[in-house]
Amino acid sequence: MDKKIIKFIRQKDFEFVRKLGRGGCGETVLLYDDTIRENFVCKKYSPFYDHQKEELFKNFIQEIKLLHLLNHKNIVRVFNYHIYPELFTGYILMEFVQGSDIEEYLEKFPENINDIFLQTISGFTYLEEQNILHRDVRPQNIMVTEDGVVKIIDFGFGKQIFDTNDFNKSISLNWWCELPPEFKKSIYDFQTEVYFIGKLFEKIIKEKKIENFKHTSALSRMCKQSTDERFHSFLEIMSGILNEKFAEIEFGDHEREAYREFSNELCDAVSKIETGTKYFNSAPDVLSMLEELYRNVMLEDYLPAPHLIIRCFVNGNYYYKRNSSVPVSIIKGFIDLLKSCSNEKQNIILSNIHTKLDSLKRYDPKVDLNPDIPF
Repeated sequence: MDKKIIKFIRQKDFEFVRKLGRGGCGETVLLYDDTIRENFVCKKYSPFYDHQKEELFKNFIQEIKLLHLLNHKNIVRVFNYHIYPELFTGYILMEFVQGSDIEEYLEKFPENINDIFLQTISGFTYLEEQNILHRDVRPQNIMVTEDGVVKIIDFGFGKQIFDTNDFNKSISLNWWCELPPEFKKSIYDFQTEVYFIGKLFEKIIKEKKIENFKHTSALSRMCKQSTDERFHSFLEIMSGILNEKFAEIEFGDHEREAYREFSNELCDAVSKIETGTKYFNSAPDVLSMLEELYRNVMLEDYLPAPHLIIRCFVNGNYYYKRNSSVPVSIIKGFIDLLKSCSNEKQNIILSNIHTKLDSLKRYDPKVDLNPDIPF
């Protein structure tokens, strides 16, 4: 059967504003869309050396693929692309990050070092969850907007990981710091990425003489040359930072009761979870999903189906119990709890729910069948 091709008669025109910069694989310019009155960054693939045009074109295509997989506030957004394979060139239209690179920003606002550090770790934790390595960690590729929002950019050397063979180091860049020992074994994995982010913040803190950084113990472990002593993942860093704050944060009896009532109902509704399934880690995103769910069921006494609440937390496959009845009032109570908590408390609540879900039975879909309803 022939595929039906949808042809767009006219492409969108933009107003050229100014050049932004040039790298080894191309140049970027700022464009203006007078229809929606927004600026966009346009990245043109055009290697500095013409003989590399065909060889590096696959990296450009890979960057487009990776950007379309990503949706996180700390990662630059891609809106469109145009490629011309026969000419080995193309364009990517991206979000315009109005701000400066991380070094320039922290030179102006050193008091924001802790927030910038946590945002950066959050962005790379998300990349890690998507099995994506950035592989070009340097100050110019971590931007900060004028509002203080971190944006990770430039995925030209990025790579999606499917198995352990993909950790082979296949690129050679001019690195700006002491190299990690795994490079001698031609390995670049998520622990390597942890090292480079650690060394980046270590460099900034030392050069800018920043004295109010709170996460020195975590940073020290990130920068270890020994892979046995270094953090193995960004998720481990996030957990470590949360552990540092446990002693400072207390939950009242009402908060604990609201959490326990909700988490017990949630876990009682789950039969088992597929091995490898992940969770939603952003508290604001979970809260948004719960609020949308509550609006749709607030006139009911019980949820029409238990999977409606499970899918707000479990990002993957699972089985749920048909006869499980989750009271709508408990959902409202949990929403109120999250909205009344600080960001730190929200993250702790979410981590506790993940731990509780981790204790449930797991299954391998290739060998296991279940009479319950899958979702």
